Amino acid sequence: MNGLGVTRGRFFVGFLGEGEMAETRQFHWDGVAPYGDDKADRRLIAGRAGDFKRVQVQAGYLASRHEHAFEQFFMVAEGEGVLVCAEGEVALRPGVVVHFDPGAWHEARFDTDSVIYEVNFRE
Repeated sequence: MNGLGVTRGRFFVGFLGEGEMAETRQFHWDGVAPYGDDKADRRLIAGRAGDFKRVQVQAGYLASRHEHAFEQFFMVAEGEGVLVCAEGEVALRPGVVVHFDPGAWHEARFDTDSVIYEVNFRE
């Protein structure tokens, strides 16, 4: 154990149940199984309180109007497009971050090949 209380990637924290040990895990997107179709490659890493997802889409991809029962953050890493929501249109480009409350409808059109990252909180 080092001065930070870390032993081989594991550490103890007080908010877990008695006797439980929190873990630090490392991932690489190449090792996460993809799902989706021929226009979208989705890869999801599940956590305790939420999920982290990378989505790669091809130019012309349309995410039809939908909503979620959970809170979501969405960040554009690469590409351009347009998000439509109740508040209006949002130009999507690298660095844009959008937050959706549960039940907030939205749809998106991607004009170029794009990479987005999502954080989805569990209900």
